Amino acid sequence: MSPSPVSSNPILRRTLLWSALAMVVLAIVAGVIGLLVGGGEGLVSGLLGVVLAMLFLGITALSILIANRWFGDPLYVQLFFAIVLGGWLLKLGVFLLVMILLAGQPWLNPMVFFLSIVAGVIMSLGIDVIVLTRMRLPNVSDASLPTEAPTDHAPGVQLPTVVPEDRAPGRHDLIPESRDQEGPNEDAPRS
Repeated sequence: MSPSPVSSNPILRRTLLWSALAMVVLAIVAGVIGLLVGGGEGLVSGLLGVVLAMLFLGITALSILIANRWFGDPLYVQLFFAIVLGGWLLKLGVFLLVMILLAGQPWLNPMVFFLSIVAGVIMSLGIDVIVLTRMRLPNVSDASLPTEAPTDHAPGVQLPTVVPEDRAPGRHDLIPESRDQEGPNEDAPRS
């Protein structure tokens, strides 16, 4: 494991923090609206929908943060995708299980539950956009440049080490001083 953090870690941490704070506010709003619309069932449905939205959306960022702990390891790419894909499969399995268990429950208001999940997803996406547009992340990050330029030689090819003076860059405008005496005279009449 590498002691230097990956440059995307601060972005993911900030996204998780802002999302948690926003979900607390959204839980209060969804709970109050659910209470007004559906009584006790609406309150529970609103709170449960927000908690599930936060759980499902937080698993991805958390799995990326966990996978980044192996940055620099020779198997980093394989570990990264295995952990992130495992997080997505976990989300899918938990989502299906929760939906099967909650289907037809008398204490659940389906409309409040659905709308609170949608509100949580929209709020999380909005926070992701805000955080990503305000963070300064270089286009090429976590890369190291070579300390010495490698030599480029084709096998069996010998390149000239000196450029002839008449082909040197910046010398194309010079007129050669000696003229070829065997050629035609420019002052001679032409036929």
